Amino acid sequence: MKIRLVTNGIFTPIEDITQTLVPPANGFYWIDADTEDLLELQPLFGIHDLEVEDCLTEEEQRPKLEVHESHYFIVINSIRFDDEEIFLRALNIFLGRHYLITVTKQKIHELRAIKPILWEEEVNSADRLLYHLVDLVVDNYFLVGDRIEARIESLEEDILMHTKKSHLTEIIGLRSEILWLKKVLGPQRDVIGALNKKELRLFDVQLQKYFGDIYENAVKIYETFETYRDLMGNLREAYQSSVANRANEIMRVFTALTTIFMPLTFITGVYGMNFDYIPGMHDKNGSIVLLVVMVCLGFGMFYFFRKKDWL
Repeated sequence: MKIRLVTNGIFTPIEDITQTLVPPANGFYWIDADTEDLLELQPLFGIHDLEVEDCLTEEEQRPKLEVHESHYFIVINSIRFDDEEIFLRALNIFLGRHYLITVTKQKIHELRAIKPILWEEEVNSADRLLYHLVDLVVDNYFLVGDRIEARIESLEEDILMHTKKSHLTEIIGLRSEILWLKKVLGPQRDVIGALNKKELRLFDVQLQKYFGDIYENAVKIYETFETYRDLMGNLREAYQSSVANRANEIMRVFTALTTIFMPLTFITGVYGMNFDYIPGMHDKNGSIVLLVVMVCLGFGMFYFFRKKDWL
C-alpha cells in the first residue's frame, strides 16, 4: 500500500495511515492499495462489507456508482489488448472529501500513467484525480478500438487473398470478445453519465461538467464496438462466400478436366475392344497416329476452355 499526500501535483510519501483521517491543510491523500489492504482500510474509512466483497470477488465486476454519506464507491474497468486477446481489470475507487483510495488486484497501466498528468495539471483535489483517471481509462478504449479495427482489416484482407480454415476460428473468437466487451461498455457509459449528471456533493460543480466530455467519448466507444460487431458479421459472410467461391473454382477445374478426358476415354475404349476390323488397327503407324490425335484433341480442348475462361 502506497500513501501519498498530493499537493498541487507534488507527491509526498506518508508512513502513518492514521494521518490520512485528518484533512490536510492543502491537497489530498491518495492511497493506492491492494485487495489485501482492505482489512486495514475498512474500519478507518467506513467501507461497507458489500464493497469489500465487490473488491475481492473473482468474477468480472460490473461498473457501478454507489453513493454514501462519507464517500462514493466507483467501479470502472481498465482495458488491455495483449497478444490479440482482450483483458479487463477492475479499478475500485473510494472517493472522499480529502482522499481517494484505489484498490486493484493486478497492476493497471493508468495508475502509473496518471502521475505525470497530476504534476502537469497541478492537481490539488481528490475529485480532479478521479476525473483524470476516468478520462485516461476511457481514452485507452480508443487505442484498443484502433487495434481491433486494424485486426479486422488485416483479417478481411487475408480472407480475400488466401482463405484458411483458421480464419473462421479467429472470426468467432474476436467476435465473441467484442460482444463480451460491449456488455461491459453499456454499464460503464451509464456510470460516467451519472458522474456527469447526478447531484454529487463531493464533486466540485465546475469540475463535474467536464465529465460530460468523458461521457460523450464513452458513448462513441460503445457505438464503435457496435459497429465492430456488425463488421465481424460481414467478415463471417465474406469468409463463407470465399469458401463457396473456392469450392466452385475447384469444381469448375475438375469438370473441365473430366470433359477433356471424356473423348480420350471414348477413343481408348473403342480401340481397346476385341475386334479385328477397326480402322488403323493393323497399320504399323496406327498407334502413333492415334496418340497424336488424342494429344491434339486434349490440347485443343484445353486451349478452347482457356479461351472461354473456363479454366
